[in-house]
Amino acid sequence: MHASEAAPVGLIGGTGVYDPERLPGFSRHGIQAVDTPYGAVALLVGDVGGRPIYFLNRHGPGHQVPPHRVNYRANVWALWRAGARAVLATAAVGSLETALAPGTLVLVDQFMDFAGGRARTFFDGEGSPLPGVRHTDMTAPYCAGWRAALIAAGEQESAKLSPSGTYVCTAGPRFETAAEIRAFHRLGGTVVGMTGVPEVVLARELGLCYAALCLVTNLGAGLSAAALTHEEVTGVVAAQQEQMARVLARALLPGRPTDCFCPPGPNAVEGAEG
Repeated sequence: MHASEAAPVGLIGGTGVYDPERLPGFSRHGIQAVDTPYGAVALLVGDVGGRPIYFLNRHGPGHQVPPHRVNYRANVWALWRAGARAVLATAAVGSLETALAPGTLVLVDQFMDFAGGRARTFFDGEGSPLPGVRHTDMTAPYCAGWRAALIAAGEQESAKLSPSGTYVCTAGPRFETAAEIRAFHRLGGTVVGMTGVPEVVLARELGLCYAALCLVTNLGAGLSAAALTHEEVTGVVAAQQEQMARVLARALLPGRPTDCFCPPGPNAVEGAEG
């Protein structure tokens, strides 16, 4: 599978990434309201260098929606329905390794899911907008093509960057305990966050390429003598958001190679209502 040179892309802004107009070369066209089976979603529509962009703020205006209450299914469905063929998401994450310092960008390639209680699929049985029961392969959950584009863009921007890693998703909104951080690290985790799942799973179900640009904002609990605060997280994001915007804009420029091996969406999607 591959995206055409200027295929539309959905952008999901995480903590601190609330304004796509920070992206160099971004042109705003307006707001598009998209009705989905899970509720209406307002997308900010624009383009970067001619590539159509659909942007949404994961946590809503003013960061009002906590991780466990984000309407993940509505968000991903809206981006797909609007015409996006790939989704790039940003996420603030904690590091499970002392060597992976705040300010580092991580292009994760695997995840572990510890966020219980969330709706994780569009194939939800009888009455679901997508009929039947599907078991989706997640061997390689993140798009290799878009990860490569983001890595190349990060290198061009001289960003401190780690090209791979395993994202551990917790339920939030509380931060993790020191014991949990130790356990996640022993299991092979690299960074920890609260929003990456089920976004990546839902994107795969609809045949959307998905890549996450994760910004390390802090060391996990117990790896630093200081207690973790939300202000620490947002402070690092604020300091790094201009560089993140430049990396995203470079990756989005038409002509970037985005060939990948992501499977297409299931046939049921083609005729889905919503």
